[in-house]
Amino acid sequence: MKPPFEYLEHTADIKFRAYGQSPEEALGNAALALIGSMTDTTKVRVQETWKVDLRAPDIEQLAYSWLSEIVFLFETESAVFSSFDLRMTKNGEWRLQATIGGERIDLERHAFDNEVKAVTLHEFAVKKNDVWCVQTVLDV
Repeated sequence: MKPPFEYLEHTADIKFRAYGQSPEEALGNAALALIGSMTDTTKVRVQETWKVDLRAPDIEQLAYSWLSEIVFLFETESAVFSSFDLRMTKNGEWRLQATIGGERIDLERHAFDNEVKAVTLHEFAVKKNDVWCVQTVLDV
């Protein structure tokens, strides 16, 4: 069984692959890897929730929008996240509905190793082999 995600070698930025038995699980693990690249997610309490509702013509664009939304919420809400409950449907277009759990940043408990500025399309991919895999490079 693959781990939920793994960080890969990259010269300047952060590259990872996230895995799951379903696209929801893979995208949830990708969000956890994104936040985990900045801070220790085990120290993030679920004190608030945020709702996300996204649509896209294909799963790659949906995954990119999802991860970009996590960065947007991190920046605009001054929040970090540790739980991601996703539901996805495909009816002509892909739709992702999620509840994200986390809390406002508390610098006494949340130390930051990096700050993600953006999700890039460089080497971005969503694939299904034996499991679903989301790969991306984060601009830090």
